Amino acid sequence: MRNRILAVLGLAILAGGGLAYGTYNFLQASPVKSVNAPTQPVVVAAADLQLGTALKKEDLRTIDFPLGQAPDGSFSQPEELLGRGLIVPLVKNEPVLGAKLASKEAGAGLPPVIPEGMRAVSVRVNEVVGVAGYVLPGNRVDVVATASPTESRSDTTSKVVLSNVQVLTAGTRMEQNQEDSKPVQVTVVTLLVTPEQAERLALASTEGKIQLALRNPMDTGAPVTPGIRTAGLLGGKPDAPRQVARSTQRRVQEPQTAIAPAPMPVPSVEIIRGDKRSTEVIK
Repeated sequence: MRNRILAVLGLAILAGGGLAYGTYNFLQASPVKSVNAPTQPVVVAAADLQLGTALKKEDLRTIDFPLGQAPDGSFSQPEELLGRGLIVPLVKNEPVLGAKLASKEAGAGLPPVIPEGMRAVSVRVNEVVGVAGYVLPGNRVDVVATASPTESRSDTTSKVVLSNVQVLTAGTRMEQNQEDSKPVQVTVVTLLVTPEQAERLALASTEGKIQLALRNPMDTGAPVTPGIRTAGLLGGKPDAPRQVARSTQRRVQEPQTAIAPAPMPVPSVEIIRGDKRSTEVIK
């Protein structure tokens, strides 16, 4: 009995294995049908591109998007974009959209990036002023100016003169050293300001020293500060405001009326006669 059970079990295993093997071979021999979904080409950035870049052929490439899923304003041919400038930075494989490009007549570089009514002003900074290299294009900064309104050092004041200013570019350039005429590398930061702010920035960088204060892009406030002088920095009392001497005017004295002295009493004698009284003056 036991032998029969083992024989039946062995036949079942062989039959199942043979069926599985045959099924596997059948599936492997069947041709695989591939379905190709319709696509459309979209021009993307071939590498990270900085603001103001004039697009060249090597800066662009095309990738396939599902048909109808391409972003609005995208392009299908790189030739349509050659020579146009970027008004925003792009990262690798980011689609190039019309809203991120300057007009064909504007050209490339920094000028197309400047909005109407605004100005781009570049200031020379060192590593400390530039917040140790953390000031990058697109950041927001405050400009702190240190200067003295008089020739006295005690009047030197530090104050925030510009607040929430956008950084357009930040980089280095070569300048000629005035002492030995050798080229030196300097750091330059370009800020986007209004014409009035451009005047304040030019005066601050000429008459004193400026410092950039990096701020959180989510912080859009512009607090008004009184500034700090040397005496206040060292814990002393601030100088009292100077008072302008006023001219002393003489008061016009009103004429006083003299009071006449009281008359001297006249000597008199009181005479009593019975029930009658009388007063007689002694002369």
